[in-house]
Amino acid sequence: MNLFYNVQGVGDVLLAQLTTERPTEIVCERKNDVAVLKDEKTGNVVAFNLFNASSYFAIEAEGQVELTEELGEQVKKVLAENEVEIALDLDFSPKFVVGFVVEKEKHPNADKLNICQVDVGSETLQIVCGAANVEAGQKVVVAKVGAVMPSGMVIRDAELRGVASSGMICSATELNLENASDAKGILVLEEQRIAGEPFEG
Repeated sequence: MNLFYNVQGVGDVLLAQLTTERPTEIVCERKNDVAVLKDEKTGNVVAFNLFNASSYFAIEAEGQVELTEELGEQVKKVLAENEVEIALDLDFSPKFVVGFVVEKEKHPNADKLNICQVDVGSETLQIVCGAANVEAGQKVVVAKVGAVMPSGMVIRDAELRGVASSGMICSATELNLENASDAKGILVLEEQRIAGEPFEG
């Protein structure tokens, strides 16, 4: 679940994104202060909006709101108060982690793309990467599926030129790091970093 709050741009509304899938048609059901958004085809809840959010709990964030266990429990309580039944899958694991590029091979259908197998500690992800400087043996920053980039883009499972890709190997610019240089390509980390550990920036 990703949470967003922008009182200046949207108003006192907490936006909750429950899936990275993109439904083609959405239906909205309003119950008290909660608007539930469903995929019309499947009936699955994809998001909900909580109106008058600041009357339920304090939100100091501008943009993405960090999901903590405490906030997750508060959101569950608020949904119950508004008589809304949604099964929340609360994932508190870090979405930006150190990855180790185990293997790199050329994409069969695109000259400038590579297929990388990246160890992120708990699993190995297949990520299609277009950076010219990616190589096997590197420690890199991986934005896992569900991560929200500083630009607001949400990382989703994708298929690039017929090859599945789960996550993104990031550049310093994409991570909006203060010391990001003009150099193109992914950010390569120090060798002592550990695959799977959170990347804080």
